[in-house]
Amino acid sequence: MTTRWTRKDLLGLRELSADEINFILDTADAFKQVGTREIKKVPSLRGKTLVNFFVEPSTRTRTSFELAALRLSADVINISATTSSLTKGETLKDTARNLEALHADIFVLRHGSAGAPQFLANRLKASVINAGDGAHEHPTQALLDLYTIREKRRQIAGLHVAIVGDILFSRVARSNIFGLLKLGARVTLVGPSTLVPREFEKLGVEISHKIDEVLPKADVVNLLRIQHERQRREYFPGIGEYIRFFGLTKERAKLLKADCLIMHPGPINRGVEIDSEVADGLHSVILNQVTNGLAVRMAVLYLCGGISA
Repeated sequence: MTTRWTRKDLLGLRELSADEINFILDTADAFKQVGTREIKKVPSLRGKTLVNFFVEPSTRTRTSFELAALRLSADVINISATTSSLTKGETLKDTARNLEALHADIFVLRHGSAGAPQFLANRLKASVINAGDGAHEHPTQALLDLYTIREKRRQIAGLHVAIVGDILFSRVARSNIFGLLKLGARVTLVGPSTLVPREFEKLGVEISHKIDEVLPKADVVNLLRIQHERQRREYFPGIGEYIRFFGLTKERAKLLKADCLIMHPGPINRGVEIDSEVADGLHSVILNQVTNGLAVRMAVLYLCGGISA
């Protein structure tokens, strides 16, 4: 087991070892206890400045990182694309380097272009945390998913995890695939053939286009929304068609194992990828994911922020 963290940045799970992933999850265990205290704050990053740099819109991820930083006693600056000099033609690199000149220590970056966090990490002394880059990776979302599964099922190795929906355009799916496989899970991707191409089999996953055959065998079902904003053409006939073949309806939920976990990274399109009764039902750990995201992001900021000292 890794006993110390040596990375300045967190750019993706593809580059992490199983030991490094488990080390983050173990660190998150300690930080989750902070949320149960009367005073929900520790001085771990006192004197540090975090820049939440979100070039793409976000609610859960941005708020989670902001609250995580505040609970670690860091100062936080929130910047969106519409309020930054990017609108005036300034490059991403120049914007970040100007902020670093103001002694920012950690950058949390969400960007529509795959590789943008890596680009900054190679040019800045400050730590860079990837909060989602294009259809590439979303490492902290996958980490909180892994943490939630481990918390509920005690271990990940040997579990069968089905990821259902828009895999082709999903950074969440990619990070989950890398993390789950490294920790010993079996992964099946489910969705229309246009959104779940056979190309993904090269990563070591199974592929199915028949959700009713997969649900009875799954220990975890992670549902993804259709990413219309990334699609330049229609990948299936219509929403009604998608619900009919791949939506987790109340009727389909009867196929699930009694202890199956239902997950969703949000935002949920109720009545499309999942019915409201299922999203709010006994199988659902969706709100647990949100709570665990805070502990996981505290762990990531603490580990990377310490390296950048």
